[in-house]
Amino acid sequence: MAFVLDVSETPEDQGSREPSPYDESEVHHSFHQLILEQSERAAEEGLELQLLGPGAGTPGAAGSDRQALLGPEGAATHSAATLRILASMPSRTIGRSHGAIISRYYHRTVQLRRRASRPPLGDLGHAARPSLRLYDLELDSMALEEEEKRALLVKELQGLTLAQQDHMLRSMPLGLAEKRRLREETRTPRGKRRGRPRLPPCCSRLPHARVLALHHLGLGLLSGLRSLAPWHYTLKQIGGQFGSSVLSYFLFLKTLLAFNVLLLLPLLAFVVGVQAAFPPAPPGPVPTFTGLELLTGGGRFTDTVMYYGYYSNATLNRLCASPLDGQCAPEAASLPYNMPLAYLFTVGAAFFITCITLVYSMSRSFGESYRVGSASGAHAVTVFCSWDHKVTQRRASRLQRDNIRTQLKELLAEWQLQRGPRGVCGRLRRAVVLALVWLLCLGTTLGCTVAVYAFSELTIQSPVSAEREGALLGLPFVVGLLNLAAPYLYRGLAVLERQDSPVMEVYVAICRNLILKMVVLGILCYHWLGRRVGALKDQCWENFVGQELYRLVVTDFLFTLLDTLFGELVWRLISEKQLRRGKPEFDIARNVLELIYGQTLTWLGVLFSPLLPAVQVVKLLLLFYVKKTSLMANCQAPRRPWLASHMSTVFISLLCFPSFLGAAIFLCYAIWQVKPSSLCGPFRTLDTMYEAGKVWVHRLERAGPRVSWLSWVHRYLVENTFPVYLVSALLLAMIYLNIQVVKGQRKVICLLKEQISNEGEDKIFLINKLHSVCERKERGRAGRTQAAVTPPALDADNWDPWQDSAAPSSPPSAHRLGSAPTALQTETPT
Repeated sequence: MAFVLDVSETPEDQGSREPSPYDESEVHHSFHQLILEQSERAAEEGLELQLLGPGAGTPGAAGSDRQALLGPEGAATHSAATLRILASMPSRTIGRSHGAIISRYYHRTVQLRRRASRPPLGDLGHAARPSLRLYDLELDSMALEEEEKRALLVKELQGLTLAQQDHMLRSMPLGLAEKRRLREETRTPRGKRRGRPRLPPCCSRLPHARVLALHHLGLGLLSGLRSLAPWHYTLKQIGGQFGSSVLSYFLFLKTLLAFNVLLLLPLLAFVVGVQAAFPPAPPGPVPTFTGLELLTGGGRFTDTVMYYGYYSNATLNRLCASPLDGQCAPEAASLPYNMPLAYLFTVGAAFFITCITLVYSMSRSFGESYRVGSASGAHAVTVFCSWDHKVTQRRASRLQRDNIRTQLKELLAEWQLQRGPRGVCGRLRRAVVLALVWLLCLGTTLGCTVAVYAFSELTIQSPVSAEREGALLGLPFVVGLLNLAAPYLYRGLAVLERQDSPVMEVYVAICRNLILKMVVLGILCYHWLGRRVGALKDQCWENFVGQELYRLVVTDFLFTLLDTLFGELVWRLISEKQLRRGKPEFDIARNVLELIYGQTLTWLGVLFSPLLPAVQVVKLLLLFYVKKTSLMANCQAPRRPWLASHMSTVFISLLCFPSFLGAAIFLCYAIWQVKPSSLCGPFRTLDTMYEAGKVWVHRLERAGPRVSWLSWVHRYLVENTFPVYLVSALLLAMIYLNIQVVKGQRKVICLLKEQISNEGEDKIFLINKLHSVCERKERGRAGRTQAAVTPPALDADNWDPWQDSAAPSSPPSAHRLGSAPTALQTETPT
C-alpha cells in the first residue's frame, strides 16, 4: 500500500509537468534530449569525435587495419578516454552519475518554485549538466561539477515547504545516505530564512506525521489481512524447510478445502436449510444415539438431513397434518418451493459451479506453470532479486533465508540430473527392469480389484441385519486396507527402477496409485448402481449408498491417521536406528492420491448425502494439522531437491479429468437411468430423477402464460442437445484460439530475443568504432606534440595516400539482415 503526497501546484504547472524518475522510458527520453543538446553545442564549438584532416572523410579510417570487433565472450581493454565516454552514456548515467540526477531535480525544483530570478537550466554553465564530453575532464573537475550541482539543488530545495522537500527527496533515485545529506543541508538554521513567516516546527510537521501515521496504519491492516489467510505462515515455513515439492501437497489440500466449501454452501442454503425449516413427520420411533453412528453413518443419522431419504417430495409450506406415506398434498401448498426440483437443480448447479471453478483453476495453473517466455532456471533472479528488504522481524527473515536457500538447491539440482546416454546393454537392462516392475504393479492392482469385487458380492449374498450394524464396516475396512498396503508395495518396487529424475519418480508413483484407486472406485460404483439397486427393491437404496460412501470417507480418514501417526513414526525409527539413513522423506504421490480419492468419494455421494461435503471439510482441516505435525517431526527435506514448478498443475488436472469427470458420469447415470426408490426421497413417485423437471414444466404450462417462458427455457435449453453441442464447439474454438495466440506470442518473443541479440552486437560494433576514434585522437595529439618539437620530413617513397581511406564498416546486424554493403568512398589527397 503506497500513499502519494499531493503537492499543490499552480495551474501553469499542469502543462509542463516533468516525468517521474521511476518512469524509465520518460527519463531516458529526457536524457536523450540533453544528449542532443550537448551534441549540437559540440558541433557549434567544433568539437567532433573524429579528427578532421586529410583522408578523414570516412569515419573509422585510421586504425582500421588493427581494429577487431568484440565478440560476445571476448573482453577487450579500452583506453581511459573510452571508459570515461562509456561511463557517461545515458543507460549508465541514470544509475551512477549523481550529477545528472541532481541536475535533473534542480530543473524540477525550479519549475515547482517558479522563481524568475533563477536562470533556467539551459543558460547554466556546462559544469551543471551531464555531458558526453567528460572524457576530456579530470576527476577533480568532475567532483567540482557535482558540488556545484548539489549547491544549486540545495538552494532550490530551501525555497520549498517541508512537505514538498520530503516529497522531492523521496522521489530521487539516490541512496539513503545521499538523501540524508541533502536533507541536512536543506534544513537551514532558524532566523536565516527570508520570505513568508514559517509555522512552528510542531505545527509544520503535523501533516507529515499524520500521513506517516496513516501509512503505518494501512500497512498494519494489510499485514493483518494477509495473516487472516488460512495457514499463511505455516505454508511459508513448509516451503522454506522442505521445498516446493512438499509444499505442493499442502497447497493442493487447501484448494480441495475451498472446493468443498463452495460445494457445501448452495446445498445448505437451498436444500438442507429449507428442509430443516419444514421437517416432515418422523416415520417411527427415533433410535437412541450409541456412538457407533460416527463410524457407520446409520442408526440415529438415518432419518436426518444427512441422507437422501429424509427429504420430502412435495411443495413445502407447513407440517403435514396427516401424512400419507411421508407425502404432503401439493394442492395445500402456499409456499411455492418445490423440493424435488430444488434438490435436483441445486445439486446440478453446485456441480456446474464446481466444474467452472475447477476448469478456471486448471487454466490459471497452466498459465502460471507454462508461462510464455519464462526461463527454465532463473538463477540470477533468485540470487539477486529474491530478498524482500521490507522484512524486519527475525523469524520472517530466517524463514525467507531458508526459502531462498531451498529454491537455489532446487534450481541447481536440475543441472545435476543431466546424465550421459546409456549403452545398448544398459538400455536393455533398464527396459527389462521397468517391464518387470510394471507387471508386478499391474498384477497387484488386479489382485486388489478381484478382492474388492469378491467381498462386495459376499455382502450381497449374506446381508447384514440391523442388529449387526458394525458388520457394515467390512467392505470399507477391506478397501481402506488395500489402499494403504498397495502404495507401500509400489514404493518398494520403485527402488528397483532407480529413476534418474525425482520428478519422474513421483509421476510414475502417482500413475500407479491412480490406476489402483480408479479401478477400485469403478468396481464400487458397479456394486452400488448395478447390484444394490436390484437387491434393495423394498428398501431405500439411496440411503444405503449414502451411508456406504460416508463409511468409506470415515475409514479412509482413520487409516490415514493410523498411517501418519504410527506408520511414519515407525518408519522413522527404523530408518534412523537400523538403516542409519536419517529421517525418511515425505511420500508426495501416496498422500496426494489419498486426497484425490477422498474428494472423489465426496463428489460421488453428494446426491445421496448432501452433508457429505461438510464431513470432508472437517476431515481436511484435521488432516492438515496432523500431516503438518508429522512432517515436522518424522520427515526431512528431499535428499535430491527438485523444482515442482508443474506439480500443482498436474494435481489439478488429475482432480479434474479422472476424478470429477468420473463422478459426473456416475451421477448423470443415476439421474437419467436408475429408477428411484418408491419409499423415500423427493423422487419416490417418478421413474427417473430427471422427470422432476418435466413434471415442473407441465405445471408451469397449466399455470398461465406469465410463466410459460420458463417451460420454453427448459424444453429448448435443457432437454434439447443442440445448446450442449454449441457450447462445446464454442469452448473448443476458444481453446484453439488460445493455443494459436500462445504460439504467436512465442514466435514474437523469439523474434524479440533475436533483435536484442542484434542490438547487442551493434553496440559492440559502435564501441569498437568509438575506441578507434579515441586512439586516433590520442595519436593525433602525440603527433602534434612531436611535430612542435621536431618537424617531420616527408618521405615520398613510403607514403601511401590510401592508407587512411578505408571503407566504413557496417554493423554486424546489417550484414545479417541482408542489406547491401556500402560502396567504397575515397578522396584524392591534395
